[in-house]
Amino acid sequence: MDLNSQETIKRLADEHGKDQLVVILGAPDAESAEIAAETVVLGDPTYAGALAEAQLGLSVYHALEEEFRSQVEDDVWEEQIGIMADVLDAEEISAAVKGMRESQS
Repeated sequence: MDLNSQETIKRLADEHGKDQLVVILGAPDAESAEIAAETVVLGDPTYAGALAEAQLGLSVYHALEEEFRSQVEDDVWEEQIGIMADVLDAEEISAAVKGMRESQS
């Protein structure tokens, strides 16, 4: 997750409150998805960005997770995400993000 995204997420969390935000990731592999999820849940593990040591505990999902998929109209899903669901390891990516989400429980 780049530094600008971290700043935007921190600003939105400050403005609207953590309980009003859901972060949807689009990372292409499990490792980068897990790091991005960790950043918005526990803080930036590299201690480089605006979320360093900021344990926001935000709700986070990957765009390939069924919880997100079920909220998107079929035609929009196919147009925007469909092909990626066919080429990425959705199960592995989803498990990584879900694991981070569950770690905050």
